[in-house]
Amino acid sequence: MIKTDDKTIEELLNRGVDEVIIKEDLEKALRSGQKLRIKFGVDPTAPDLHLGHAVPLKKLRQFQDAGHQAILLIGDFTAAVGDPTGRNETRPMKTAEEIRQNLKTYIDQASKILDMSKVELRYNSEWYKDKGWDFIMTLTGKITVARVLDRDDFQKRLANGSDIQMQEILYPLMQGYDSVELKADVEIGGTDQKFNMLMGRKLQKRYDQAEQNVLTCPLLEGTDGERKMSKSYGNYIALLDTPDDMFGKIMSLPDSMIIRYFELASDKSYVEIEDYKQRIKTENPRDLKFDLAESIIAIYHNQEAAAKAKENFIQTFSKKETPDEMPELHPSANDIVTVLTEATFVTSRAEARRALEQNGVRVNQEVITDINYQVKSGDVVQKGKRFFVKII
Repeated sequence: MIKTDDKTIEELLNRGVDEVIIKEDLEKALRSGQKLRIKFGVDPTAPDLHLGHAVPLKKLRQFQDAGHQAILLIGDFTAAVGDPTGRNETRPMKTAEEIRQNLKTYIDQASKILDMSKVELRYNSEWYKDKGWDFIMTLTGKITVARVLDRDDFQKRLANGSDIQMQEILYPLMQGYDSVELKADVEIGGTDQKFNMLMGRKLQKRYDQAEQNVLTCPLLEGTDGERKMSKSYGNYIALLDTPDDMFGKIMSLPDSMIIRYFELASDKSYVEIEDYKQRIKTENPRDLKFDLAESIIAIYHNQEAAAKAKENFIQTFSKKETPDEMPELHPSANDIVTVLTEATFVTSRAEARRALEQNGVRVNQEVITDINYQVKSGDVVQKGKRFFVKII
């Protein structure tokens, strides 16, 4: 049954939404009782989905709960090309094996938000793997080069004298053509995907289909409170993070991000969020972060796990205690940079050096800034407030 009540439509069109193109058309379609086909696509360029991905996924779930057909498109073909959005240089192409490995847990991760039993799950290799030059010539003949090069990312690179590869020019057309194959009525994506989603409208028109409406969701800032959440920035909260890791990362958020995370990452109601907006003016932000962390962890784990994570956090960090149990590491070398890297506290030696320079590393509770510092057996190495390892 399709829900057409005012409250449902208000939620669909406004909560966690930056822009709707064209809003009047979509509202009319929602009120008509027609079952709409709602598309959200993700390229498996990395193995983890995070809370940034969850923003459009939660919007897709809202449409699903309202009775519409949710389509989760896995861009297993376009992942090899790589979306040029937001890039100031060409993205390295992914190999088939890298894509296969990244895909392993995508469905399990998406199922933390979507009812996968009712999702139309598609892979764009279904139609691209057998396409030949005739198709490419037809597709590229429907859009001018000038139109593709209009996008800001390409304009900046042209101004800087940077290269633009041909496959990057094709990417927006490929994402747009996905909407043609799927006969999408609505496409959901981040604000950074607006150009690609509008390309879907143009191509649907040129293939004599009704143009999809486009719904953009805000980009969720990462734990630094500045840049968008991204694994490459190391500021992400993965859907597969443990409850303890999730809790610690959320507690590390700048206070200015509390309400935004309630709005975009939690399931709190409008009324509850308005209450938090008032409370943050007079209460300790830490107490609101406790509520925020518990509410988010309950979505991806359960309420019991959220409560336990809070208890662990208070014992370990608020009371300034070292955990009773922690991983052990036998590093291949004793320098602190190697230890941080092999403990997977960082993703690169460069990130390890930055953490040291920013006073983010302790050994036996003492801040360490020397990149050549040598650890010894029995030392407890700590990065930030959440990560501990004992050297053996």
